Amino acid sequence: MKVVLFCGGLGTRLREHTEAIPKPMIRVGHQPILWHIMQYYCHFGHKDFILCLGYKANVVKEFFLNYRPQVFTDCVVSAKGSSVELLRKPDEEDWRVSLIDTGMWRNIGERLWAVRDYVKDEEIFLANYSDGLSDVDLNDMLDRFKKSGKLACFLTTRPPLTYHTVDMDHEGGVRGLRAWDRGDVWINSGFFLLRPKIFEYMREGEELVVEPFNRLAQANELMAYKYEGFFRSMDTLKDWQMLENLVEQGIMPWRADDCGLTKKQSLNLQRDAVCDAVS
Repeated sequence: MKVVLFCGGLGTRLREHTEAIPKPMIRVGHQPILWHIMQYYCHFGHKDFILCLGYKANVVKEFFLNYRPQVFTDCVVSAKGSSVELLRKPDEEDWRVSLIDTGMWRNIGERLWAVRDYVKDEEIFLANYSDGLSDVDLNDMLDRFKKSGKLACFLTTRPPLTYHTVDMDHEGGVRGLRAWDRGDVWINSGFFLLRPKIFEYMREGEELVVEPFNRLAQANELMAYKYEGFFRSMDTLKDWQMLENLVEQGIMPWRADDCGLTKKQSLNLQRDAVCDAVS
C-alpha cells in the first residue's frame, strides 16, 4: 500500500530545531523522525512513500538524493574509503520515495488533495502526520478497517499527560481526582487508513480532520482504532527530549525488535520518560 507522509509544516513549537530544518528531519537518536516512521511502515511491508513537502522541502530532498546507507548499517571500508561493502542489506534499498512539493502554506487536507492522483487507483492507502511514533499493530488495524467497510480510520490514544483530572461541582467542591489514563479522554493520533473515495468528502481549503471527517462521521463512514499502547507525538521540545531519553536507554518500542510491550509497560515507559524530560 502507498503511504502518504505529511512533511510540509512549519513546526513552530520546535522553532529551536526547525529554523534550519523541517520538523520531520529532526533527529531522534542518529536518524530523522521521518526515517523512523518510514522504517515502521517498511516493517509491515509498505515501502511506496509519497512525501508531501512544503517548508524547507530542499532539506528533505537532499536527504534522499544524497542518502548513504552505510551510515546506518554495518559495513567494511577499504581503499581509504573508496570501497564500501555493506554487511547487511538495508531496508531502505527497497523504498520508493516520491518527493512532491505541495506548497508552503497549505494545511493537511490541502496537501492530501494535492497528491490525490498518486493514490486514486489504490483500494486503501495510508497516511501519517510524520511527527509521532507508536508500536501499534498496523496489520490488526488494517484488518479491522477492511472488515468495517468504512472510508476512513485513524489511530486514537489517550493524551500523554501527567495531569490529574478534577471532578467538581458548580461551587468548586471537589468530588475526586484521577490520573489522565483512568479517564475517558481520547485524541486523534494520526496513523490514517483511507480509501480514495474520501476525496468526495473534501472541499478546497479544508483541514482533513475538521469538515471532511465530520462529513464522514455523519455518513457513518469514519472509525477510530482505540490503542492503549505506546504512542508519542513530537510537538514540543519536551516531547523530543522524551523520545531522545528513550533512545539513550536503548528503548525504542516503535522499532520491530522492540514491539510487544504490554499496556502497563507502555504507560510506565511514557510516564518515566516524561518525568526525565522535565526534571
